[in-house]
Amino acid sequence: MKLLRHGPSGAEKPGILDKDGRIRDLSAHVGDIGGRWLAPEGLATIAALPLDSLPLVDASTRLGPCVTGTGKFICIGLNYSDHAAETGASVPTEPVIFMKATSAIQGPNDPVEIPRGSEKTDWEVELGVIIGKTAKYVSEADALDHVAGYCVINDLSERAFQIERQGQWTKGKSCDTFGPLGPWLVTKDEVPDPQNLDMWLEVNGHRYQNGSTRTMVYGVAFVVSYLSQFMSLQPGDVISTGTPPGVGLGQKPPVYLKVGDRMELGIQGLGQQAQVCVSS
Repeated sequence: MKLLRHGPSGAEKPGILDKDGRIRDLSAHVGDIGGRWLAPEGLATIAALPLDSLPLVDASTRLGPCVTGTGKFICIGLNYSDHAAETGASVPTEPVIFMKATSAIQGPNDPVEIPRGSEKTDWEVELGVIIGKTAKYVSEADALDHVAGYCVINDLSERAFQIERQGQWTKGKSCDTFGPLGPWLVTKDEVPDPQNLDMWLEVNGHRYQNGSTRTMVYGVAFVVSYLSQFMSLQPGDVISTGTPPGVGLGQKPPVYLKVGDRMELGIQGLGQQAQVCVSS
Protein backbone atom coordinates (compact mmCIF):
# COMPACT_ATOMS: atom_id res chain seq x y z
CA MET A 1 0.00 0.00 0.00
CA LYS A 2 0.96 3.61 -0.54
CA LEU A 3 -0.35 5.61 2.40
CA LEU A 4 -0.33 9.41 2.49
CA ARG A 5 -1.71 12.49 4.18
CA HIS A 6 -3.48 15.19 2.20
CA GLY A 7 -4.79 18.68 2.85
CA PRO A 8 -3.61 21.98 4.36
CA SER A 9 -0.65 22.04 6.73
CA GLY A 10 -1.77 21.11 10.22
CA ALA A 11 -5.14 19.78 9.00
CA GLU A 12 -4.07 16.79 6.91
CA LYS A 13 -6.34 13.78 6.45
CA PRO A 14 -5.26 10.17 5.90
CA GLY A 15 -5.32 8.81 2.38
CA ILE A 16 -4.22 5.96 0.17
CA LEU A 17 -3.21 5.63 -3.47
CA ASP A 18 -5.44 3.27 -5.47
CA LYS A 19 -4.32 0.95 -8.27
CA ASP A 20 -4.79 3.75 -10.83
CA GLY A 21 -2.63 6.21 -8.89
CA ARG A 22 -5.59 8.24 -7.60
CA ILE A 23 -5.82 9.48 -4.03
CA ARG A 24 -8.62 8.01 -1.93
CA ASP A 25 -9.66 9.54 1.40
CA LEU A 26 -9.39 7.27 4.46
CA SER A 27 -10.67 9.68 7.11
CA ALA A 28 -14.00 7.86 7.60
CA HIS A 29 -12.12 4.72 8.61
CA VAL A 30 -8.67 5.76 9.90
CA GLY A 31 -7.67 8.33 12.50
CA ASP A 32 -4.44 9.25 10.74
CA ILE A 33 -1.31 7.64 9.31
CA GLY A 34 0.45 7.18 12.62
CA GLY A 35 0.30 5.39 15.96
CA ARG A 36 -1.65 2.14 16.05
CA TRP A 37 -2.49 2.37 12.36
CA LEU A 38 1.16 1.63 11.57
CA ALA A 39 1.13 -1.65 13.50
CA PRO A 40 0.52 -4.88 11.56
CA GLU A 41 -3.10 -5.02 12.75
CA GLY A 42 -3.76 -1.42 11.72
CA LEU A 43 -2.22 -1.91 8.30
CA ALA A 44 -4.23 -5.10 7.81
CA THR A 45 -7.44 -3.19 8.59
CA ILE A 46 -6.57 -0.55 6.00
CA ALA A 47 -5.67 -3.21 3.42
CA ALA A 48 -9.09 -4.82 3.84
CA LEU A 49 -11.01 -1.62 2.98
CA PRO A 50 -12.82 -1.53 -0.40
CA LEU A 51 -10.70 1.18 -2.05
CA ASP A 52 -13.03 1.71 -5.00
CA SER A 53 -15.79 2.86 -2.64
CA LEU A 54 -13.65 5.46 -0.85
CA PRO A 55 -14.03 9.14 -1.81
CA LEU A 56 -11.65 10.45 -4.45
CA VAL A 57 -9.40 13.40 -3.58
CA ASP A 58 -8.53 16.07 -6.14
CA ALA A 59 -5.14 15.32 -7.65
CA SER A 60 -4.01 18.91 -7.05
CA THR A 61 -4.47 18.64 -3.28
CA ARG A 62 -1.38 19.33 -1.21
CA LEU A 63 0.40 16.29 0.23
CA GLY A 64 1.57 16.51 3.83
CA PRO A 65 4.29 14.46 5.50
CA CYS A 66 3.37 10.81 5.00
CA VAL A 67 3.36 10.00 8.74
CA THR A 68 2.25 11.84 11.85
CA GLY A 69 3.05 11.55 15.53
CA THR A 70 6.79 11.20 14.99
CA GLY A 71 8.50 11.24 18.36
CA LYS A 72 12.04 10.73 17.10
CA PHE A 73 13.66 11.68 13.79
CA ILE A 74 16.92 9.73 13.83
CA CYS A 75 19.61 10.05 11.18
CA ILE A 76 22.56 7.87 10.26
CA GLY A 77 25.63 9.78 9.08
CA LEU A 78 28.28 8.69 6.56
CA ASN A 79 26.37 5.48 5.83
CA TYR A 80 27.41 5.22 2.17
CA SER A 81 31.04 4.36 1.53
CA ASP A 82 31.16 6.48 -1.63
CA HIS A 83 29.63 9.49 0.15
CA ALA A 84 32.13 9.19 3.02
CA ALA A 85 34.92 9.24 0.44
CA GLU A 86 33.65 12.39 -1.27
CA THR A 87 33.56 14.28 2.04
CA GLY A 88 37.04 13.09 3.00
CA ALA A 89 35.74 11.06 5.95
CA SER A 90 36.57 7.48 6.79
CA VAL A 91 33.86 4.82 6.93
CA PRO A 92 32.71 4.65 10.58
CA THR A 93 33.31 1.44 12.51
CA GLU A 94 29.81 1.78 14.00
CA PRO A 95 26.81 3.76 12.73
CA VAL A 96 27.03 7.50 13.35
CA ILE A 97 23.77 8.60 15.00
CA PHE A 98 22.37 12.12 15.26
CA MET A 99 18.91 13.57 15.76
CA LYS A 100 16.95 15.91 13.54
CA ALA A 101 14.26 18.03 15.18
CA THR A 102 10.73 16.83 14.39
CA SER A 103 9.81 20.48 13.74
CA ALA A 104 11.82 20.17 10.51
CA ILE A 105 9.24 17.73 9.10
CA GLN A 106 7.11 18.99 6.22
CA GLY A 107 5.30 17.82 3.11
CA PRO A 108 7.26 16.41 0.17
CA ASN A 109 6.60 19.33 -2.15
CA ASP A 110 6.45 22.23 0.32
CA PRO A 111 8.95 25.09 -0.17
CA VAL A 112 12.32 24.75 1.58
CA GLU A 113 13.47 27.79 3.54
CA ILE A 114 17.08 28.92 3.29
CA PRO A 115 17.82 29.78 6.95
CA ARG A 116 18.87 33.27 8.01
CA GLY A 117 22.62 33.67 7.67
CA SER A 118 22.98 30.49 5.62
CA GLU A 119 25.54 30.27 2.86
CA LYS A 120 25.91 26.47 2.74
CA THR A 121 22.46 24.85 2.57
CA ASP A 122 22.84 21.40 1.00
CA TRP A 123 20.68 18.52 -0.22
CA GLU A 124 20.68 14.78 0.60
CA VAL A 125 18.29 12.19 -0.86
CA GLU A 126 17.79 9.40 1.70
CA LEU A 127 15.78 6.26 2.29
CA GLY A 128 13.42 6.79 5.21
CA VAL A 129 12.36 3.92 7.48
CA ILE A 130 9.10 4.33 9.42
CA ILE A 131 8.65 2.26 12.56
CA GLY A 132 5.32 0.45 12.97
CA LYS A 133 5.82 -1.60 16.12
CA THR A 134 7.84 -0.84 19.24
CA ALA A 135 11.42 -2.10 18.92
CA LYS A 136 13.62 -2.59 21.97
CA TYR A 137 16.66 -4.84 22.00
CA VAL A 138 15.58 -6.53 18.77
CA SER A 139 17.86 -8.78 16.76
CA GLU A 140 18.89 -8.01 13.21
CA ALA A 141 16.91 -11.07 12.08
CA ASP A 142 13.70 -9.69 13.63
CA ALA A 143 14.30 -5.99 12.96
CA LEU A 144 12.20 -5.62 9.81
CA ASP A 145 9.19 -7.04 11.65
CA HIS A 146 9.09 -3.66 13.43
CA VAL A 147 9.08 -1.59 10.22
CA ALA A 148 5.79 -0.27 8.80
CA GLY A 149 7.27 0.98 5.56
CA TYR A 150 9.61 3.28 3.69
CA CYS A 151 9.60 6.78 2.20
CA VAL A 152 11.73 9.37 0.44
CA ILE A 153 13.48 11.95 2.65
CA ASN A 154 15.44 15.05 1.69
CA ASP A 155 17.82 15.40 4.67
CA LEU A 156 18.60 19.05 4.11
CA SER A 157 21.69 20.35 5.89
CA GLU A 158 23.31 23.70 6.54
CA ARG A 159 27.00 22.77 6.40
CA ALA A 160 28.38 25.83 8.18
CA PHE A 161 25.94 25.36 11.06
CA GLN A 162 26.70 21.62 11.04
CA ILE A 163 30.49 21.62 10.78
CA GLU A 164 31.87 25.08 11.55
CA ARG A 165 29.72 26.22 14.48
CA GLN A 166 30.97 23.76 17.14
CA GLY A 167 29.14 20.93 18.85
CA GLN A 168 27.08 18.19 17.28
CA TRP A 169 25.46 18.09 13.84
CA THR A 170 21.88 18.62 15.03
CA LYS A 171 21.75 22.39 14.57
CA GLY A 172 22.83 22.09 10.95
CA LYS A 173 20.12 19.52 10.28
CA SER A 174 17.09 20.81 12.16
CA CYS A 175 16.08 24.09 10.54
CA ASP A 176 12.39 24.46 9.75
CA THR A 177 11.49 22.72 6.44
CA PHE A 178 14.68 20.59 6.48
CA GLY A 179 12.79 17.28 6.64
CA PRO A 180 10.40 16.68 3.71
CA LEU A 181 8.80 13.22 4.06
CA GLY A 182 6.88 11.40 1.34
CA PRO A 183 5.04 11.60 -1.00
CA TRP A 184 3.79 8.38 0.58
CA LEU A 185 4.63 5.66 3.04
CA VAL A 186 5.12 2.49 1.02
CA THR A 187 4.40 -0.53 3.20
CA LYS A 188 7.23 -3.01 3.54
CA ASP A 189 5.40 -5.76 1.63
CA GLU A 190 5.90 -3.65 -1.51
CA VAL A 191 9.65 -3.26 -0.85
CA PRO A 192 11.05 -6.80 -0.81
CA ASP A 193 14.68 -5.61 -0.67
CA PRO A 194 15.37 -2.15 0.79
CA GLN A 195 19.06 -2.70 -0.07
CA ASN A 196 18.42 -2.64 -3.81
CA LEU A 197 16.77 0.71 -4.55
CA ASP A 198 18.05 3.30 -7.01
CA MET A 199 17.92 6.91 -5.82
CA TRP A 200 18.58 10.30 -7.39
CA LEU A 201 18.44 14.05 -6.85
CA GLU A 202 18.56 16.99 -9.25
CA VAL A 203 18.94 20.73 -8.70
CA ASN A 204 17.65 22.97 -11.49
CA GLY A 205 17.58 19.97 -13.81
CA HIS A 206 21.18 18.92 -13.15
CA ARG A 207 21.55 15.45 -11.66
CA TYR A 208 23.95 15.59 -8.73
CA GLN A 209 23.07 12.35 -6.91
CA ASN A 210 22.63 9.08 -8.75
CA GLY A 211 23.12 6.25 -6.28
CA SER A 212 21.68 3.09 -4.79
CA THR A 213 20.99 1.67 -1.36
CA ARG A 214 23.28 -1.19 -2.44
CA THR A 215 26.28 0.89 -1.30
CA MET A 216 24.89 1.43 2.21
CA VAL A 217 27.50 0.50 4.83
CA TYR A 218 24.95 -0.53 7.46
CA GLY A 219 21.70 -1.90 6.04
CA VAL A 220 18.19 -1.19 7.27
CA ALA A 221 17.84 -4.33 9.41
CA PHE A 222 21.19 -3.72 11.09
CA VAL A 223 20.39 -0.04 11.73
CA VAL A 224 16.99 -0.78 13.31
CA SER A 225 18.53 -3.47 15.52
CA TYR A 226 21.49 -1.26 16.43
CA LEU A 227 19.36 1.73 17.39
CA SER A 228 17.07 -0.45 19.48
CA GLN A 229 20.01 -1.33 21.73
CA PHE A 230 20.25 2.33 22.82
CA MET A 231 16.65 3.57 22.71
CA SER A 232 13.23 2.09 22.11
CA LEU A 233 11.81 2.83 18.68
CA GLN A 234 8.11 3.73 18.68
CA PRO A 235 5.41 3.70 15.99
CA GLY A 236 5.81 6.79 13.83
CA ASP A 237 9.52 7.22 14.55
CA VAL A 238 11.50 7.97 11.39
CA ILE A 239 15.03 6.82 10.57
CA SER A 240 16.88 8.59 7.77
CA THR A 241 19.50 6.09 6.64
CA GLY A 242 22.17 8.20 4.91
CA THR A 243 22.87 9.58 1.47
CA PRO A 244 24.86 8.46 -1.59
CA PRO A 245 27.54 10.70 -3.16
CA GLY A 246 26.76 13.89 -5.03
CA VAL A 247 25.92 16.34 -2.25
CA GLY A 248 26.80 20.00 -2.70
CA LEU A 249 29.62 19.79 -0.16
CA GLY A 250 31.32 17.14 -2.29
CA GLN A 251 31.40 19.17 -5.50
CA LYS A 252 34.66 20.78 -6.61
CA PRO A 253 34.18 23.60 -5.86
CA PRO A 254 31.23 23.08 -3.48
CA VAL A 255 27.76 24.05 -4.73
CA TYR A 256 25.04 25.18 -2.32
CA LEU A 257 21.35 26.00 -2.61
CA LYS A 258 20.07 29.53 -3.11
CA VAL A 259 16.66 31.16 -3.23
CA GLY A 260 14.81 30.12 -6.39
CA ASP A 261 16.59 26.79 -6.83
CA ARG A 262 14.38 23.77 -7.50
CA MET A 263 15.19 20.29 -6.20
CA GLU A 264 13.66 17.10 -7.56
CA LEU A 265 14.44 13.72 -5.99
CA GLY A 266 13.15 10.19 -5.82
CA ILE A 267 13.73 6.58 -4.88
CA GLN A 268 12.76 3.56 -6.95
CA GLY A 269 9.21 2.49 -6.06
CA LEU A 270 8.82 5.14 -3.35
CA GLY A 271 7.84 8.18 -5.42
CA GLN A 272 9.29 11.63 -5.99
CA GLN A 273 9.53 14.99 -4.26
CA ALA A 274 10.02 18.52 -5.61
CA GLN A 275 10.88 21.63 -3.58
CA VAL A 276 11.63 25.24 -4.43
CA CYS A 277 13.99 27.18 -2.16
CA VAL A 278 12.61 30.36 -0.60
CA SER A 279 13.90 32.95 1.83
CA SER A 280 13.34 32.26 5.52
